[in-house]
Amino acid sequence: MPKLSVTIITRNEAADIGDALASIAWADEIIVVDSESTDATVAIAQRHAHRVVVREWPGYVDQKNYAASIASHDWILSLDADERVTPQLATEIKATLAGTPSNAAYRIPRVTWHFGRWIRSTDWYPDYQLRLYDRRSARWTGRYVHEAVTVGGTVGRLHGELQHFAYRDIAEHLETVDRYTTAAARQMAESGRHAGLLQLAGHPPLAFLRNYIARGGFRDGAAGFVISAMNTYYVFLKFAKLWELEHVTTAHHEDTKSRKDTKTPL
Repeated sequence: MPKLSVTIITRNEAADIGDALASIAWADEIIVVDSESTDATVAIAQRHAHRVVVREWPGYVDQKNYAASIASHDWILSLDADERVTPQLATEIKATLAGTPSNAAYRIPRVTWHFGRWIRSTDWYPDYQLRLYDRRSARWTGRYVHEAVTVGGTVGRLHGELQHFAYRDIAEHLETVDRYTTAAARQMAESGRHAGLLQLAGHPPLAFLRNYIARGGFRDGAAGFVISAMNTYYVFLKFAKLWELEHVTTAHHEDTKSRKDTKTPL
């Protein structure tokens, strides 16, 4: 029966890390890799985890791969500090590993708590996350945002939910949207994506229809409407920032070059 290592990367997660670690107390090994927190994250982690390592922040992908690399066991469950493993999911993971797992990795449905309720609609649900994997066949890949596990084998699905406590209020939600859309725009630009009026005017309305109508945001009342609107704003903002990178930054460089070229030589 394969044993399980749970890995968590942290930075200033004192408010959440205790509950996250308590939810995986049943694991064979718990590893926390902290990125030089200035709060009590490390102290809390040391009370619960088998191993706590503090190292500089190299980016999400490198940090998560490093955490997996120092684990004692090949099967890894990657957890974020603002997530909790439900008892049902814990039971399912243990049952999956009780024999020889039939897949190299497993996706887990994630449900988010926001506005005082579990949101099971919009793009937020079931929000499958590939978090349980055999490190011999899988590793984290990506660049700035939305890192993912690339698997050299089959991928299965579990049914128990991973709980996500992503935002305390709209203000924190907006801060996250601003940060992630900056990274997303940079990633799209480096991938050769472009943004013009068509993308700026077309993608956001389609995103709202998908969230509120197709994926049932309307069933969550005002909360569903607000989340659908916020997800729409995310789509608009990442394309607006991509447009800015392409046009405003380019215009600035061209203006700077033009001014240099027109200077009278001494």
